[in-house]
Amino acid sequence: MGAQIAVPAPLRNSALLGLGVHRPERIVTNDEICEQIDSSDEWIQSRSGIKERRFAEQHPKESVVDMATSSAEQALTAAGLTAAQIDTVIVATSTYPYQTPQAAALVADRIGTGGAAALDIQAGCAGFCYALGVASDLVRAGTAEHVLVVGVERMSDTTEPTDRSVRFIFGDGAGAVVVGPSDEVGVGPTVWGSDGSQANAIRQEPDWVDFATNPNQKRPWIIMEGTAVFRWAAFEMSKYARQIADKAGVALEDLDAFVPHQANLRINDVIVKQLELPETVAVADDIIETGNTSAASIPLAMEKMLRTGQVEVGSTALLLAFGAGLSYAGQVVKMPPLAK
Repeated sequence: MGAQIAVPAPLRNSALLGLGVHRPERIVTNDEICEQIDSSDEWIQSRSGIKERRFAEQHPKESVVDMATSSAEQALTAAGLTAAQIDTVIVATSTYPYQTPQAAALVADRIGTGGAAALDIQAGCAGFCYALGVASDLVRAGTAEHVLVVGVERMSDTTEPTDRSVRFIFGDGAGAVVVGPSDEVGVGPTVWGSDGSQANAIRQEPDWVDFATNPNQKRPWIIMEGTAVFRWAAFEMSKYARQIADKAGVALEDLDAFVPHQANLRINDVIVKQLELPETVAVADDIIETGNTSAASIPLAMEKMLRTGQVEVGSTALLLAFGAGLSYAGQVVKMPPLAK
């Protein structure tokens, strides 16, 4: 029969031990965006809630790896850990410009982990919550001790500057958390899924091979069918939010915070209304100042809530991310500390 294979001890609890972010210094107002698209500040705010967003500087000052590293270092400080204590790095991104090597390996080296396992996750705007679910399960199973999870995007690189349908929506930035073992449950079970039948709603067009081999082909950009995405997100996500809360054994009215993906303020208002959340539940609104930062959206929104005093460290928050795929993911967490 052969030798028996040993497995770690019974499952552990996992928690978010620290949070850090990188917000690019350059603030881009709606008026600046409208210099290249046929729109107005009033129209953008009424349709999305966005007043401004951040655009990263040109490489190499604020590359995907630069911003990921910056947020990771802050998360380590907040967690009170050294990089050598990180044994796994997961980077969620859709805008890292290289197919290989993975961004996570470079981030792991930059911060000085000394050889941590490293992988990238590409799940669009749901990427951070996908990566957080993987990290939590790695810690709970004993495969990893401390996992660094980063959501990072340079959406300004992937949206055509004159495209009225998408250019005003997106921004750049990064957010990171450290996930580790805990005496108490700090990360609930992940609820996730996808609907590939609607994949065309958020897509890149054309593909890079077509661009490289066809001299007359325009370069690839992100294209979005706004009405289809709005309908799916606004009227499907409340169902998944309830599943996340139920799986964690937490009543919606007992939440301290709701942190939905910062895609559109109107979408989030519809979700909140459908969930019938009481006024005691703070709702993230980072999109007003930051725009939609895709995989960086959730940690950036968490940081704003903690920094501005909307919630405190240890508060119970429901995270819900959704986007390209079409995909979604979320979990209930205890809010982590920030670096002082």
